[in-house]
Amino acid sequence: MPAAKTSRAESWIAPLAPVPINATVMIPGSKSETNRALVLAALSSGPSAISGGLDARDTALMRSALRALGVTIEENGDVWVVTPPERFTAGVSIDCGLAGTVMRFVPPIAALAPGEVAFDGDEQAYGRPMEPLLGALAALGAGIEGESMSLPFVVTGDPALSGGAVTIDASASSQFVSGLLLVGARLTGGLDLRHVGAALPSAGHIAMTVSMLRHRGVEVDDREPNRWVVSPGPISPRDVVIEPDVANAAPFLAAALLTGGQVTVPHWPAVTGQPAPQLRGVFEKFGGKVSTRDGALVVRGRNELHGVDVWLNDASELTPVVAALAALALQSSHIHGVAHIRGHETDRLAALESNLDALGARVRQTHDGLVIHPHVLAGIEWPTYADHRMVHAGALLGLVVDEITLDDVSCVDKTMPDFIQRWHKMIDDSVAAEESLRP
Repeated sequence: MPAAKTSRAESWIAPLAPVPINATVMIPGSKSETNRALVLAALSSGPSAISGGLDARDTALMRSALRALGVTIEENGDVWVVTPPERFTAGVSIDCGLAGTVMRFVPPIAALAPGEVAFDGDEQAYGRPMEPLLGALAALGAGIEGESMSLPFVVTGDPALSGGAVTIDASASSQFVSGLLLVGARLTGGLDLRHVGAALPSAGHIAMTVSMLRHRGVEVDDREPNRWVVSPGPISPRDVVIEPDVANAAPFLAAALLTGGQVTVPHWPAVTGQPAPQLRGVFEKFGGKVSTRDGALVVRGRNELHGVDVWLNDASELTPVVAALAALALQSSHIHGVAHIRGHETDRLAALESNLDALGARVRQTHDGLVIHPHVLAGIEWPTYADHRMVHAGALLGLVVDEITLDDVSCVDKTMPDFIQRWHKMIDDSVAAEESLRP
């Protein structure tokens, strides 16, 4: 079973959809891109402006962490101006919360500080994998102290950290690779990073990291599979605009599939390191019609869902939404390539198996995913296990299954603090649209 939650409980009865969902939904900025942009701005050679960044718990934790290390961040509405320090600050403590990007991206920065930096986080974060990253930092010359190679721990840094060659097994999280790549150019000898082990998950997020580095003038050679060579040198400051978060858009777009309606998300990224192509492909397999129109993504449902057989290794954050749709499909579904999400905010495979079984579906875990036989009977209390993606799945099911009560939705603050308000607005807008068509 997934780890128990410890955050304050804020229950919520997921609202039914009285009509097919037909709405335009604005989605805030990408968490993945926002936190990478903050880190790169902190490591750069001058001030950078970030526009449209996601303002949520994960990004607030990142800004607090960077400020503790001496970075100046001025927030003017949706524009943040980031000024890096001449030298990072040691002798401070970092709260990682439950943010994987904070616990994996900030320790490499701390390795450049002249002394000790302590890291801690939420209780649920203690079980999240960290050993490959901390082992790599130790191999590069940083000091690592802690009872285990996980939170809490202390990094002892050196502004002249030499860098060089290091080999890791990043099969548990692509964030290990991204965290090291982000700081690679600041190491005096650069970085020659190799991955060994099972297939890398979420390779698209590594591609996002590499693209954002190159945009700032960093030379990254990734021609050899599972190897990245980062040349030493300055990271140029850049002003950037953050694109909408594809994973946060998923439950809203899926609402159209589930109810036979239509949902439009404006400003959809045409080229992105996020799992946008995978989302489109999966929704089309379920039977939806997916198109782009005037820079927006439009998903239309057809009153029934087909069972799917999908590989989500590069889009694993979509798994809870895909599993929720699969529980209401006409045929059984198979999800593959997501073994690593057992180490996310909770064990997502165990959480989905437990919750969907209680709802009435028959679900079985495999070594790298789920087999879902649809047969939803009735509403239940839906445990969220302090996991924002489990909120997305429960809200989606609640559109068509009566009396689904999410036991704690406060965890959705992690990436979309106003998710509940946006969800209700989507339903209200759909009702208003339906009423406007009546004679």
